Amino acid sequence: MFESLLGIGAHKQRMPSPERALPGRAEAMPLRNVHHVHGRPLRDAFEGLARVQFGMGCFWGAERKFWSLPGVFTTAVGYAGGYTPNATYREVCSGETGHTEAVLVVYDPAAVSFETLLKTFWESHDPTQGMRQGNDTGTQYRSAIHCDTEAQYAAAVASRDAFQARLTAAGYGAITTEIRHPAPEFFYAEEEHQQYLSKHPDGYCGLGGTGVSCPTGL
Repeated sequence: MFESLLGIGAHKQRMPSPERALPGRAEAMPLRNVHHVHGRPLRDAFEGLARVQFGMGCFWGAERKFWSLPGVFTTAVGYAGGYTPNATYREVCSGETGHTEAVLVVYDPAAVSFETLLKTFWESHDPTQGMRQGNDTGTQYRSAIHCDTEAQYAAAVASRDAFQARLTAAGYGAITTEIRHPAPEFFYAEEEHQQYLSKHPDGYCGLGGTGVSCPTGL
């Protein structure tokens, strides 16, 4: 299952072909496996917990949206949805990896519903902008939901359709969010990007929602 929008326009707003993508590397990024906010691991088997990946623009601000939600066990930022294994930030920003900046959200379904995560996702950015988010332009800023389960996928598609009705009524265009199941591999970003806005409270955050509320209980 894969619903996506191929970007049009400038070079960095077009998805590269697999043949043209950067080769990457076999080695994962070195990572201090401790969340800067709550001290839980970033990389683990996470037995008994659920996970999902969200792309919604610059991952610094996107990650902060989720680490503070009750029921979320941990978060991490990385790159997903493209072709280049273990890409660097510089490579992703080149537009030659196909990745979007993503947030891995690991959560306890008994403590927070997937619908709550979806509501946070939809309301925290503008999902109608294609290969950009605000002033941030490029394939790495595209909106995405990468699902681990069929149930997540069905819920994500239903929430998109419900939110589209609200956005249309408010004068917005079509949602361009990429919704995928199974989720593509998540490649952890460099240590400096993990929980960036906890380490740098005055750091850049370009996220901005539409002001339209997303219906829940789907």
